[in-house]
Amino acid sequence: MTTAALPSADELRTEVREWLRDNWTPLPKATDPWASSPERIAWLEKVLDAGYAVPTYPTEWFGRGYPNDLAAVIAQEFSAIKAPGSRQDKYNIPANTTLRLGSDRLKQDLLRDFLIERSRTCLLYSEPGAGSDLAGVRTTAVRHGDRWVVNGQKVWTSGAQTADYALLLARTDWDVPKHKGLSLFVLPMKQPGIEVRPLVQITGESHFNEVFISDAEVSDEYLLGGEGNGWRALQTALAYERSIMGDSGRSSRNKRADDLIALARDHGVLDDAAVRDRLATVLAMRELNRLNNARAKAATTQGTSSSIMSLGKLAMSRILHTEAAMKTQIIGAQALLSGPENPEADDVNFLTLNAFFTSIGGGTDQIQRNIIGERVLGLPKEPEADRDIPFRQARRS
Repeated sequence: MTTAALPSADELRTEVREWLRDNWTPLPKATDPWASSPERIAWLEKVLDAGYAVPTYPTEWFGRGYPNDLAAVIAQEFSAIKAPGSRQDKYNIPANTTLRLGSDRLKQDLLRDFLIERSRTCLLYSEPGAGSDLAGVRTTAVRHGDRWVVNGQKVWTSGAQTADYALLLARTDWDVPKHKGLSLFVLPMKQPGIEVRPLVQITGESHFNEVFISDAEVSDEYLLGGEGNGWRALQTALAYERSIMGDSGRSSRNKRADDLIALARDHGVLDDAAVRDRLATVLAMRELNRLNNARAKAATTQGTSSSIMSLGKLAMSRILHTEAAMKTQIIGAQALLSGPENPEADDVNFLTLNAFFTSIGGGTDQIQRNIIGERVLGLPKEPEADRDIPFRQARRS
């Protein structure tokens, strides 16, 4: 679409409102965050075919070629009636990474299914010996003709039990420095040689998993960004993940303690000067983080990574921990209770425990501080003795 053909914001707003009025019906409540209902998939197909799912994408790949300011109009109208599916060009990790780095074959095979959630994905990055130092992964992918054979182990993988595909970081060359010997693949999960074992979290849930891979196969067409470019390709995927985690935290199970101001009012402490001071601090942190994230996204073109996303993720981690501590203080001794018969206390404790997810997932708080220090503030890098030697020679525990 050429610039001359672009609608005005008011014209687009009218179009989207009319389309939603004619097409939107609230969906059944989701029971599994890692699976999509037939009703949701059908709705997302409508959104995609209307051009609202990824409006900044090129027209040949389901988009409209819109700039971010026009695409934001679409998101605003969907958000106003709580309809899902728009602006996935901001948050759909597998789709956005595939659009940026995937072959035409990969895009033709999977892009639509990623956008309508017919195919769910997980992220096979971290390993038992390669978490904070993600460039030290030892899962291997060995080329056999037009296919790669994968062997190794991954851990802390969300949604692996139901995933159809995974973004897999694997080592394809042991004779170059660690960052240069990596490749990123879209690995089919429903095949022999892949075993998924759930891990019980501190919240009692089992969203995380460890994954064992034995002679699994992936097509060379499903390689993202080319052989040996896995570290650079990974930064694109991580930028989207950190952007998502920097925008918001997870809501509670019973929805009884999500609103901090309402919780303080219900417990009669909203007029307490100390509570109001801490509330103002948290609200200011949220607004500052919102503005910072908007700035980072406005300065980032489709598919690129931004170190400022780390600032948003780190800020959200602090916000969630601060809010959880406030909620515990507000409900007092009630926080010693748990279970469905104590829904408010159960929510506060759940949010307190779940705050650690944002401190760890997508790169720990400590990793984000390193990224901010080195790439945003320009501080000297930490020494890495194994950075420039062949990975085969690197010391391993």
